[in-house]
Amino acid sequence: MLIDKHNRVHDYLRLSITERCNLRCTYCMPSEGIDLTPKEHIMTNDEILDFAKIFVDMGIKKIRLTGGEPLVRKDAKEIIERLGQLPIQLAITTNGILLDRFMDTFKKAGLKSVNVSLDTLDQNKFELITRRDYFDRVYANILQYLDAGFKVKINAVVMKKFNCDEIIRFIDLGQHHNLQVQFIEFMPFGGNQWDWDKGMSMQEILDKAYAHYGKTAVQRISDKANDTGKNYKIAGYKGSFNIISTITEPFCATCNRIRLTADGKLRNCLLATGEMDLLKPYRKGEDIQPLIVENIQAKAAERGGWKNFEELANPDNHSQNRSMILIGG
Repeated sequence: MLIDKHNRVHDYLRLSITERCNLRCTYCMPSEGIDLTPKEHIMTNDEILDFAKIFVDMGIKKIRLTGGEPLVRKDAKEIIERLGQLPIQLAITTNGILLDRFMDTFKKAGLKSVNVSLDTLDQNKFELITRRDYFDRVYANILQYLDAGFKVKINAVVMKKFNCDEIIRFIDLGQHHNLQVQFIEFMPFGGNQWDWDKGMSMQEILDKAYAHYGKTAVQRISDKANDTGKNYKIAGYKGSFNIISTITEPFCATCNRIRLTADGKLRNCLLATGEMDLLKPYRKGEDIQPLIVENIQAKAAERGGWKNFEELANPDNHSQNRSMILIGG
């Protein structure tokens, strides 16, 4: 098992298979765009499978495919089907645009859990934040996957003066649909003009729910082991919602996640700036398992090693981090 010096067992790998995306979300990608890694430095289909097998041998039980947008990769269907043959729980985070083309692939691979990044239920706002006009298609695909029995979550980054007035609309999606909405506090990454004045805390999100539904109707429900968010539901609703409070109330003590970027860099924390290159030594025929262990052992206790909010909020620190699209969601 992959156990760090804080005695946390890591059995969940978030695996990015591409840096490319068919959206241009403002909190993910700098307005000027990004310099993509040359194709020869991106993991191949076979390398992705080999890395996955190595991590499974070291105790990984769940792999979530990310990007960029994982479904824009030309060989995405083959990658998904091959990973589906491993003894793991397979999941994906996507922007939802191409989901209608992949349902048969997901079923064949045993992939049942789909997270869709959707920060607004307003078509005009969607186009504003993504710089693209795909809202109707994304929403239709979400409904299609719910009807087909998939476990669907919606990831929404909550920001003041943008979508904080839609919190109730998001929660109400669970009135008739068995889905979960994940409200995510705005996090700092390279090029996303992060400023906590734009952020909504977990308590502020809850206060909006309490004010609308009444405190007794907002029910705290149990969290699963290693959950990143605090889980709630509205009395009588089919669905639920949770709040991922990375900034105000971090969940680091129970973190079981590690990340592998599309260019083969291992990251032990989303907010950490350090990475371990696995692809170069792998291509030289070296044993990368000791490197993986070394990287996990170096994992900080909390928020990538930033000791407090002031350190995390300092742009001299968080601007060193890659853009989210280069890390993997």
